[in-house]
Amino acid sequence: MIGRINEIQQLNACYFSSQAELAVIHGRTRTGKTYLVDEVFRSRITFRHTGLSPAERENTGLLKAQLEHFYYSLLLHGMEKGKKPMSWLEAFHMLEKLLESKDTGSRQVVFLDEMAWLDSPRSGFLTAFEGFWNTWGCHRENLMVVICSEADLWTEEKLLNNTSGLYGRVTLDIKLKPFTLAESEEFLKSREIALSRFETIQFYMMLGGNPYYLNCIKSGLSFAQNVNELFFTEGARLKGEYDRLLSAVFANAEPVKRILAVLATENAGFTRGELAQKIKLKDGKKLSEYLNALVAGDFVGKYVPYGENGNAVHYKLIDPFCIFYLAFVNGAKNVKANHWQRAASSEKAGNWREKAFENVCFNHIGQIKKALGISGVETTLQIWTKRYESDTGERSLMLIFRDDGIVNMCEIRFRNDDITVDKGLYRLVLRRQEMLEKMAEPGTVLKPALITVFGVVDNEYKGIFADVLTLEDLFS
Repeated sequence: MIGRINEIQQLNACYFSSQAELAVIHGRTRTGKTYLVDEVFRSRITFRHTGLSPAERENTGLLKAQLEHFYYSLLLHGMEKGKKPMSWLEAFHMLEKLLESKDTGSRQVVFLDEMAWLDSPRSGFLTAFEGFWNTWGCHRENLMVVICSEADLWTEEKLLNNTSGLYGRVTLDIKLKPFTLAESEEFLKSREIALSRFETIQFYMMLGGNPYYLNCIKSGLSFAQNVNELFFTEGARLKGEYDRLLSAVFANAEPVKRILAVLATENAGFTRGELAQKIKLKDGKKLSEYLNALVAGDFVGKYVPYGENGNAVHYKLIDPFCIFYLAFVNGAKNVKANHWQRAASSEKAGNWREKAFENVCFNHIGQIKKALGISGVETTLQIWTKRYESDTGERSLMLIFRDDGIVNMCEIRFRNDDITVDKGLYRLVLRRQEMLEKMAEPGTVLKPALITVFGVVDNEYKGIFADVLTLEDLFS
């Protein structure tokens, strides 16, 4: 298995403990949560069940279908055929009886996948699960229940931050993150896909470190051919993924799509008031629900731009797949077999690369701190977004505030070759440095750094940057 070292250790520690364990694994869809459980436990799972997607059937018949499906899982795992459960209380009682009949004293693992789907409206599922765990499960020292869910907000509200029957019951919380660049490279190499790091990071800018998406890349095809195969040819594997993805995570995906479409238009994002106005939705409870779910699911980031007051919260699209899809795939017309070859050289593609590379850098802050030699220093990351004179577009400046009184102000630039620090960029950095000195605490030392792809051309202006970070640093 690629990566997941800490997660494997944590799950095994729970498995070999001498008490009942309730483990929760959540995170963005396609990150390999089910695969992780299968690989760690393999033949050690006593009972497993996966909920039915509510997107595939009417809510009126969903409870009956979920209960019937659960009954068939019980039969598959050795329960004798009998009356089907009419409620979740009855269904969990059947599970208790099955586990008791199979109990040999060794650890029993119950795996409930896509648990949020089981908790359909007015189904009584969560109450029944509370009863199962509090009355029976938590008292059995050899029981380990593993829960997986792609609905992060549901997981946080119903399990991790539950204030009633399940309060404080979760013994292990794992939020599974996408692969880093280094892990993505290792994953592709394991599949004998030979790519340069320049090609790998561009795939990462499109797909993120999502194992499922990376697994769609084909050996023997060029970078451009792979992009066409993934998104633009007839029957392209990821062409309909955007709709499938959002429908799997959100019961009502249409308002979410409207929010993401607006966020995709501005790299710095918008305040909720600006969003409400643009999508023509009241700035109230519903908008809060959608935004909280998008933030919990790592589709959207929430931040206050440096220098703004705490009320200026911005919401920014951060999911690489959604950013690329909304920029190039959604509504694309006159798509031909060599679509990406033609689109890749456009100004639109250039703008996307700058934003996407910036996104990659913000997701690799650990690698950046290591390259700057400050891994052991306590830091706070800030984003400073402002429109400057003589600077086209709106860029985000990465500010790393350090406990030693130094601030690394990181300029992020994507280039196909060594970057030339010309007079314009030199003066821009000086101007930003001057503005930040007025805003920062007295005595703060500002150190400009450049994060780029390959390096810098040797000239009279390059010395403005105290540190230059490249692909090699991001892949560390």
